[in-house]
Amino acid sequence: MARIDHIVTSGTFSLDGETHEVDNNVWIVGGAEECVVIDPAHDAHAVWKAVNGRQVLAILLTHGHDDHIRQVMEFRRMVDAPVLIHPDDRMLWDAVFPDEAPDGALQDGDTFRVAGVELEVRHTPGHSPGSVCFHAPALGEKDEEGTPTGVVFSGDTLFAGGPGATGRSYSDFDTIIESISTRLLPMSDRTVVHTGHGDSTTIGAEAPHLDEWIARGH
Repeated sequence: MARIDHIVTSGTFSLDGETHEVDNNVWIVGGAEECVVIDPAHDAHAVWKAVNGRQVLAILLTHGHDDHIRQVMEFRRMVDAPVLIHPDDRMLWDAVFPDEAPDGALQDGDTFRVAGVELEVRHTPGHSPGSVCFHAPALGEKDEEGTPTGVVFSGDTLFAGGPGATGRSYSDFDTIIESISTRLLPMSDRTVVHTGHGDSTTIGAEAPHLDEWIARGH
């Protein structure tokens, strides 16, 4: 049976000449024998320990900002798994790894099956052009009828409290609002949103605030 493991790693995020201290969420989805790792940020060894000997089928990147990817090639060498990123973020990748390429490309609608559950790639540009989320309808707590809530790993597209940051290079506020409105908010209100930074939330908790976010702007 699939489960979700979560660790928090700490480091820096640098873009547009500014550097900030950040804590990142790292998500591991799998069972006793195999898993996928979403955004192995900052500390490759800590993520390797959390994998705990399982076969890593893929390393899935929600986007290419350096806090999410700087340790990914080191982690790749530890677990011998392919690194996948959406091609629209290749310029962000190349800024960190000018001499190394990712192993493959994520595309909208791609699916990954691990420990009996499926993760679907949803392209959600705005925070960056190649931002994606991973939707797993079969994960989450089950209700009295045995139906799971569903889970989406949102990277930096949607947080508890609103959209991810825009106003930086390659980001766009109207685009992220369109992505959230059309690709995430139509999910069940019960869907748990596991974010790239900070606390998890639910679609139902965030959806009523869409107009507030638009009025607030980026």
